[in-house]
Amino acid sequence: MQYRYLGKSGLQVSELALGSWLTYGKAVGNETAEACIDRAYEHGINFFDTANAYEQGEAERVLGKALQKYQRSSYVVATKVFFPMGEGVNYRGLSRKHIIEQCDQSLKRLDLDYIDLYQCHRPDPHVPLEETMMALDDLVRAGKILYKGVSEFSSIDLERAQTINRDYRLHPLISNQPIYNMIERYIEEDVIDTSHRNGIGQIVFSPLAQGVLTGKYKPNEAPPKASRAANDETNFVINSYFDDRVLQAVESLGKIAAANDFTMAQLALRWILRQDNVASAIIGASRTEQIDENVEALHKPLTEDLLVEIDRILETIKDFHPMR
Repeated sequence: MQYRYLGKSGLQVSELALGSWLTYGKAVGNETAEACIDRAYEHGINFFDTANAYEQGEAERVLGKALQKYQRSSYVVATKVFFPMGEGVNYRGLSRKHIIEQCDQSLKRLDLDYIDLYQCHRPDPHVPLEETMMALDDLVRAGKILYKGVSEFSSIDLERAQTINRDYRLHPLISNQPIYNMIERYIEEDVIDTSHRNGIGQIVFSPLAQGVLTGKYKPNEAPPKASRAANDETNFVINSYFDDRVLQAVESLGKIAAANDFTMAQLALRWILRQDNVASAIIGASRTEQIDENVEALHKPLTEDLLVEIDRILETIKDFHPMR
């Protein structure tokens, strides 16, 4: 396993992180979830990502319980705050009240004394960014969190947040967690450059486009019966990728992958990690074998010729913007 510094901080995280969105505490049984977490740890993955909103805290409980057997200093836990955690008007967003209260609740569910990386799950247009940054800073000073991060912030919001942190002498943001994969590449436009200038690293989610970049979905064919796409009509993320032009491009990428001793998933992960500003890519797993396959991608180099072939295919879908 290789490790990268997260932004300009001294925190080193594994190039792959194990996430728990749509899996732990929901679709995957607790014993299987713990087995996946254990396998990730055995491979040297030291970075585990979750959020309070994932199954209303259940994902945090499952992750916290599984990690109890390991030395606390050997792993990094990231969780998030923003989405509703109840019916009340103050049970959501990035107000000081919600941030402080939810941090305490996350610590209880994770059964931890501190959270390594606490992230704003989304921007909150209704709350002054100064209030949010100051609340996070107070959590750092109280020792409840070690580092501040955000998720899906625009380049403008990232610049504003870091300016506030500098002006008020607050701890800086060290991370942003955007969606990023071979199909959804919006962060290449300005987020990466802005982040690099401001000492912020990317922790990317959905690197396999919710399974589309594994090659399991074929153009002009219905999704396999056991697949997520066939069984989760509410998953707007995966549904946004279902375009025959995209699936044809993925099919072509799969042929290149096979010719170069990659699985399609391995090629997609290795391609993401070509970006220096990406510190880690978050994978999901419902089987330990998926983790084995993904980790193997880290040991396979991408040649310049292979990158040229990949770019040629991706050029055909450069104007496709799922979720945008």
